[in-house]
This record gives sequence, C-alpha cells and structure tokens, in this order.
Amino acid sequence: MRRGIAATALVAALALAATACGGGDSDDSGKSKSPGELSGTVTYWDTSNEAEKGTYEKLAKDFTKKYPNVKVNYVNVPFGEALNKFKNAAGSGGSGAPDVLRSEVAWTQDLAHIGYLAPLDGTPALDNTSDYLPKALASTKFEGKTYAVPQVIDTLGLFYNKKMLKDAGVEPPKSWDELKTAAKKIKDKTGKTGLYLRGDDAYWFLPFIYGEGGDLLDTKAKKVTIDDEPGVKAFAAARDLVKSGAATTDASDGWENMQNAIKNGDVAMTINGPWAIEDTLAGKAFKDKSNLGVVPVPAGSAGQGSPQGGQNLAVYAGSKNLDASYAFAKYMSSAEVQTKTTEALSLLPTRTSVYDEPAVASNPKVKFFKAAVDKAVERPWIPEGNSLFQGILVEFPGVVTGKTSPKDAADSVGDAYRKLLKGDWK
Repeated sequence: MRRGIAATALVAALALAATACGGGDSDDSGKSKSPGELSGTVTYWDTSNEAEKGTYEKLAKDFTKKYPNVKVNYVNVPFGEALNKFKNAAGSGGSGAPDVLRSEVAWTQDLAHIGYLAPLDGTPALDNTSDYLPKALASTKFEGKTYAVPQVIDTLGLFYNKKMLKDAGVEPPKSWDELKTAAKKIKDKTGKTGLYLRGDDAYWFLPFIYGEGGDLLDTKAKKVTIDDEPGVKAFAAARDLVKSGAATTDASDGWENMQNAIKNGDVAMTINGPWAIEDTLAGKAFKDKSNLGVVPVPAGSAGQGSPQGGQNLAVYAGSKNLDASYAFAKYMSSAEVQTKTTEALSLLPTRTSVYDEPAVASNPKVKFFKAAVDKAVERPWIPEGNSLFQGILVEFPGVVTGKTSPKDAADSVGDAYRKLLKGDWK
C-alpha cells in the first residue's frame, strides 16, 4: 500500500530523528575502523529462501572471525513479510528493526524515499564501486545518493526437464508459440503438462509485456503504458498458454505448486530464476543434476525480454551501531562472500571480479544467467516501483484462469497506476 503525502512526511521525520539518536557515536569520516575498534551487535534480517538460508546464516556469522568483538544476530524473515515488518518496526521508532536488511531491489527506493535507509556514499560500506555491475548499482540509487550495496542480481529463465523434452522429441522452445507446439507433443508422448505458469505473482507477468515490446511505465515521459496495446497482448499471451492447455496454473500458493510440479516431474518446464536452482535440483526428477536445463524465457511477438531482479543490502538509518553495520554490509557484499554464495547456490554475483573466479566461471548455470542478466530489462527505480506489482497481482490470476478479459485487466491496472503515481504522470 502506498503511503499518503502526510504519512510519508511523518515517517521521514521519525527516521531522521532515529538516525540522530542512533548514530551519535558513529564516525562519519568514511574511514573503515579496524576490527578491534568495532563492537556491539548487528542484527541482520535475511530474506533468503529455505535452500539458501543455511549458507547465508553461516556466512553472516563468519563476520565475527574478522570482527571478534561484534555479535551478529541473524534472523531469517520470510521474503513476503519482510518489507511490511521492516516498515512497521522503523515507523514505530525503530524498536525491533534490524541494523541491516536484505532488500529486494524494488524496495530500496521506497525505503529511501520515506527516510528509513542510511545513505552509504562516503561510508565504509561502499568500496570499489567500479567493480559492481552497472545494472546492479543502478538499483541502489535514489535522488543521486546510494542507499544499498548490491548483493545478488538475477532475472528469469525457462527451466526444463531435459529427459522429458527428449522423450517427446522437442527442443527447448524459443517462443510462446513454440512452447504451445512442444507442450502438445509432451502431452501426447508423456502425458505430462508442458509448463507450470505462476498466476499469483506479478513478477512472472513481466516477460510477457517485455516480449510484446511494452513496459509498465515510460519513466522518462512519465507515462503509464501498461494499458497500451502491448500490455493487452501480454495478458492475452499468458491467458492463451493456459487456455490452450500448454500450461497449468493456480491462482494461490503458486510457488509451492510450481516447485512441486517441476521437482516431481509432473510438468516439463517452469519459469524461474537463479534463486530456485538448488531447490529445483532437490526434486526426484533431478537426481541426475544434469537433467535440469535452463534457456531464455520464450519470446513474444516483439522479441524476448526478462526483468532485472536481485537483492541489495541496506543499512537502517536508525541503527545504534552504524559503524559495525557498514562493515557488515561491506563484508556480505564482498568478492569473498559472493564467491562462496555462488559456489554453494549458483547465485549471480554483482561484482565483475567474481566472474573470473574458476569455480564461478565454470558454472554453466551462472554462465547462462549472466548472459541473460546482461540483456535483462531494468525495472523503474522509483519509490512506487514495488507497488506497481500490486495492480498486476489483482488482475493476473483472473486473466490466466479466464475470469477477466486481457483488455479489462490492462485498463484496470493502468487506472490503478495513475491513482498511485498522481502528479504529472499521464
């Protein structure tokens, strides 16, 4: 939910007050303190999934090997709950708020806008920014300042069961039309469904609108574009996959249903990102790990396109231990830690130097997703960026299940965006 102007001003004032109270003993010179000079506790909210959190918890606690006088309080917070929990904690004077938050890229501008994040320019948290991928660094900026450090970057790809496609005599599809043809052969040969399409998450809609040559907004022209023709065609393309029988969907609990379907061998393909690799490989259909293939998301009528995603590390403006928090954010986004997370989880680093590490360079999943990320479409880095998903989320389930027409859905989302953005947006 978007806050009103009055609420935004109030929470910004609260955050600034918290910063003044909490950061009084912080050294703002930008110089890193030695390990022995830092002490106290850093509470870290990690939003990684079940397959990832063990690795992240160990790495977070290993911070104490470098800074023995600092205690790390690691807390795994469910991704879907973390943003509201953080806002509630920060908005109530900071009680219960973490020092460092693993923030989805679209949360960064939202939280910076309402004053909840500490600017990191000139602090020890930011070092050698030239080593970060430009797209990853772009997601940390708001009004000319940097409010996070990039931890991982990602996009979507088409996961597929190699054996199932081979048994059906089909190649990985390069377009939605090819996917429909392949799905029919898969059904005829194996009795399985071609694709599980998530209908309960707006992020999974983005490849459809990019594939039709459209976008949610034109930020330069300050124009809402989701209800233009490409947006209508995007909703129609998603609906057609389900209507034709090429895909199955569920308007609720889509993640669990999708993962169970691909892991158990009930469907041949899913659309997913690097964060799902380890979980997918844990399924019985992938006891032979080489059975999992990944290719670009199929193209629409105008070409192929997938969204840029990822996670940043943000420091709470009201932290009472800013110095240690800066050091922790720097450590968790370091080349050393990124190398370890990529080796363990096949996640994509945000530092260019990490791609030269032998274990990273030889990982085929990383190699694929790095090329995909280079072509990924940047999302609008505006405070309302995360809220843009809400309008789609309301309409997308109805479209893919046939309850709402593509035109009505696009018009409804367009209207919702204009109410959300206001000002001089068209």
